[in-house]
Amino acid sequence: MTTLPRAVMCLPPHTRARLFTAGSSAELARITAAPGPAVISAFDSDEGRGALHDAEIVVTGWGSDLLTEQVLAQAPHLRAVFHAAGSVRAVVTPAVWDRELVVCSAADANAIPVAEFTLASILYAGKQVRSMAGMYRESGGDKGEVHRQHPTSSNLDKTVGLIGLSRVGRRVADLMRMFDHTVLVHDPYATAQDARRHQVELVGLSELMRRSDIVSVHAPALPSTRGLVGAAELALMRDGATLINTARPSLLDTAALTAELLSGRIWAVLDVTDPEPLPADSVLFTLPNVQVTPHVAGALGSEVHRLGALMIDEICRYGRGAPLHHQVVQADLERVA
Repeated sequence: MTTLPRAVMCLPPHTRARLFTAGSSAELARITAAPGPAVISAFDSDEGRGALHDAEIVVTGWGSDLLTEQVLAQAPHLRAVFHAAGSVRAVVTPAVWDRELVVCSAADANAIPVAEFTLASILYAGKQVRSMAGMYRESGGDKGEVHRQHPTSSNLDKTVGLIGLSRVGRRVADLMRMFDHTVLVHDPYATAQDARRHQVELVGLSELMRRSDIVSVHAPALPSTRGLVGAAELALMRDGATLINTARPSLLDTAALTAELLSGRIWAVLDVTDPEPLPADSVLFTLPNVQVTPHVAGALGSEVHRLGALMIDEICRYGRGAPLHHQVVQADLERVA
């Protein structure tokens, strides 16, 4: 391109500030911020409609509204959508693909903190930290008794099963190389070459559930993966095993999982739940073998800067006419988040 593209940020105000701390907006585009915190709906104003009419790029993020046919009709010059967040499903509609717009996502940057959270959860589960901390508190500080009651507390020779060799799944597998674990993976799209590259063993779902001390879910939310882990799969888990879900709640049969957790047979780390948030009186908040967190595994605080930096780099490549590194095409949505 001989001139800088015009871009409009369809982001809440706090996200705009984070997006542009990583570089100068003047280097990559003539930037207009859509007025107000309600994002796309702000284009109902004259100022918003004018910004969208002239835009070649729309920058979206968490909290952005859908890019519907009606919205896109106001953007005759629009060529690209840069999503400074994870999955584009929250903003992209069929109208985006019908217009043949370029779509890019910062999902790779968001995968980093999710993988780190997962790794921490795996290591804590291996050492049985939550159980030991509870018993230590209840015993009044009887360290010896706590140790005696947890003879399998260890991160040596444990087996970890990853359901999905996704962006996050791959990062978790690579992080696990530093530890003395066997890593199993169930993913119908993973190849023998993928297994060698990430040093994992590909197995069926039932075998993974049966062999793993810790199971971590990293599959996309698709019609084919709804309820992927149900009563039959949970029943295969070893007594005392831990299930970690930082992906999507629809992957688990919540009723079946709750029944298993109520029995006390297994443990769970749930960063996503169905529904989300859980009702205040949910039994999952009270069970000692369950850790529920408010969707914190993904980018928060300063971690959000990674997303902005990645999209800035991508917009710069777009402006130079260089190949894009994080483009999403419609066919991708058949098997990724």
